[in-house]
Amino acid sequence: MTDWDAELKKIDKQLESMSDSALIPAPAKNAPPAVKAQVAAERAQTRTWPAFLRLALATALAIGIVFWPYPSQCGFGFAGYAAAIATVTLGGLWSSVWTWKHRTARAHVLSLLLVGWGLFLGAREVLPRTGYAKPDVARAGFSCVEAKAK
Repeated sequence: MTDWDAELKKIDKQLESMSDSALIPAPAKNAPPAVKAQVAAERAQTRTWPAFLRLALATALAIGIVFWPYPSQCGFGFAGYAAAIATVTLGGLWSSVWTWKHRTARAHVLSLLLVGWGLFLGAREVLPRTGYAKPDVARAGFSCVEAKAK
């Protein structure tokens, strides 16, 4: 009986040891020169550092939003915080597209976690204000006028 976990680990080790350019399949031996040139150009353009740079920027923003220094309960403060949350989510989406394109699995998982983190932060702020979740005293409404009236 074959131990598939061991076989898959061997394959993973082989893939990790290969460069990005080696992962692009080689053209057929009898392919025309134009196809061979196109494959060579694709191999030359494949770089993973831009994907990791995008991921680093999105991760820095996701960590930094935990330390938001401004009031965000109502009014313009809430609008700024909501925009920052949207930026975290969009940054996660932005990096997830690039990590998917460059086949960096661990970075792609982190990108999807950033998207989830942004959605969680947005839901935590919006749902109590819309009456869907149990309202909190600190999150009484979208504006200060609504918060003072309650």
